[in-house]
Amino acid sequence: MPDPSLADPQHVFRFHVAFREERLQGTNQPIANLCSGAFSQCSGLEASMEPKVIREGGRNYGAVQRVGPVSFATVVFKRGITSSRDLWRWFEMTSQNGAYSYRLSATISLRDSSDQEQLRWRLDNALPIKFKAADLNAKSADVGIEELQIAHEGLTLLSSPSPSPART
Repeated sequence: MPDPSLADPQHVFRFHVAFREERLQGTNQPIANLCSGAFSQCSGLEASMEPKVIREGGRNYGAVQRVGPVSFATVVFKRGITSSRDLWRWFEMTSQNGAYSYRLSATISLRDSSDQEQLRWRLDNALPIKFKAADLNAKSADVGIEELQIAHEGLTLLSSPSPSPART
């Protein structure tokens, strides 16, 4: 009998992305969903820590490793081009105004085949740094893909939802 404490690997083709406006502290306005749309690809959910290497005198078998600064990769979202202009508006508002208030938090949730959330990540203070429109080609029959790259100030794996009842 299989060990129930071992988790099955997750399929990564069902995910949902939501962007929400983060209000500055002290503001009583409600938080609003600002960007919508289905994405076909999300890459760059990674954080890396660069250890500080300390060489001690008299220690000949390797250096001491200490915790160093953490950096986050650029997250890239791709989707088929639609008539929705919300991602472009977000990029435009941030790049033209440079306002901190236009930073969003992004939540990426991984879902199973019954649309139940399995994992959820949050990107804090997301800032759009590149918007790429679809390539236009009269000889192509492919779906046009737009791309949004964002920088962020934190990647958090949020607590897992309560487990669904066991299947019989």
